[in-house]
Order: sequence, then C-alpha cells, then structure tokens
Amino acid sequence: MFRSSRLPALLLAFVLSWVALPSASAAERQMVSSAANTLNMRTGPGQHYEAHWTVGKGYPFRVIGRKGDWLRVSDFENDKAWVYRPMTSKTPHHVVKAKVAVLRRSPSTRSPVVKRAAYGDVLRTLERRGDWVKVRHEGGGTGWVARRLVWGW
Repeated sequence: MFRSSRLPALLLAFVLSWVALPSASAAERQMVSSAANTLNMRTGPGQHYEAHWTVGKGYPFRVIGRKGDWLRVSDFENDKAWVYRPMTSKTPHHVVKAKVAVLRRSPSTRSPVVKRAAYGDVLRTLERRGDWVKVRHEGGGTGWVARRLVWGW
C-alpha cells in the first residue's frame, strides 16, 4: 500500500521535470547577434560595469543568462560578457572560427572559390543546406562555406 501512494508523486515529479527540460535547453540554444556598429561587452549587467572589449555589427552570441534587459552571452571562443538586450538582434550570423574559410559558388568543395574569409570575420547567414551555410561576407561577397569552419546560426 505504501508503494502505490508514492507512485502518483513520482509520476508528477517526472512529468514536471520532463516539461521543464525543453524550456531549459531552448534557453541554452538561444542565439543573438549585435545590432549595433559597436557593442560594449561588459563585466556585469549594467552601464556602470566596465566594458572589457567591443564587437561590431552582426557578431553572434549564445545567450547563457539574463538579468532584466541584460543578456549574459558567450562567443565562439567561449568568452563571456554582458550585453544590453535592445542592442541585439535575432538576425542570424556566423563568425569564422578557422584560420581561413573559403566561400564557394555552390555547396561543394569542387565549386569555384568566390572569396576567402579570415578568423573572426562576421558572415550574414542567408541559407543552410546540410553541412554548408550560404553567407554574405561583411566586406562584400556571397558564397557557401563549410559549417565546420564557422560558428553561429
């Protein structure tokens, strides 16, 4: 009899943890990009905190926390900082994480090279197809890049 009285409580606990899990993992995967030409990367959630570095427009981040209108973010190098949410966007971008990334006319290693992008270059995401991403380089030029060479969404 003791067993059957614990069963509903265990089932309820399981269901509640299962329901909470997708929202937690969705928050971990949320991405934003800089909407400002210069975005301050701060040590805390407020303008009175020091800005350690800045990034340009389009730079992508993973959201790892929130406090009011401030987002705790992480970048492709796993650097963490706080940014003001109204200065971010949902426009998808990638950043080059390889020493060099080749942009091609079509999503194939046999396709002609359109442009070369360097480590840290920001690329506007236009389309995704399998292991390839169609991007527009911040300095001009559109092409396909292997997803393993970039970070973002």
